[in-house]
Amino acid sequence: MRNIRGLERLERFLFCTGLFMGASEIWKQWTLTFVLGGGHYNWWYFPFQLCSVPMYLLLLFPVFHASHVKRIFCTFLMDIGLLSGIGAFLDTSGMHYPLPFLTCHSYLWHILLITIGIICGFSGISDYTWRGFRLMAGLFAALCGAATILNLIIGRIHTIDLFYISPYYPMSQIIISDLTAALPNPLRILCYLAVILLGGALLHLFWQYLFLIRTKKK
Repeated sequence: MRNIRGLERLERFLFCTGLFMGASEIWKQWTLTFVLGGGHYNWWYFPFQLCSVPMYLLLLFPVFHASHVKRIFCTFLMDIGLLSGIGAFLDTSGMHYPLPFLTCHSYLWHILLITIGIICGFSGISDYTWRGFRLMAGLFAALCGAATILNLIIGRIHTIDLFYISPYYPMSQIIISDLTAALPNPLRILCYLAVILLGGALLHLFWQYLFLIRTKKK
């Protein structure tokens, strides 16, 4: 009973975190549009980047009552969400805005991603098996597909590069863009996505190792 109550409290906490992230994202979009954009929306800041996905997953917690769906979400948060939070600090140029409050928001957002990933990893609510990783990878693939469709549709008339995998723009992510400079852009994008999954797999292995150690101790 205590475990069930603890799980419910944790899920409520994660959902409330999602609400906080959602409210702050609305403020960010409003500021970008009406304070910096003069009332014109800049599609470059459309909130469907890899670092934005955790917000949506947390907000969907009450919608999905099945525990296995939430476990997939939490697995994504402890693998890909944590990776994206850490990766953002390798190149902070995209986190700086003309307004200091927006810059602070960006830094705090990615720190929060790291915190959420660590919580999901240590709490035991994620799926530490490789089957769990495969299901999470399926979710990642679906999100990449959605980002690609939006890039193709919106990118015809607006500047947008969701997940940084738009076919209209050359791969710009640090390290990957340099290492794959000689390849066609579609292959560079695939390499970028493969590196994300590899990084997620390494983090999954780390959490799996910790989980097995804790299980043996119990």
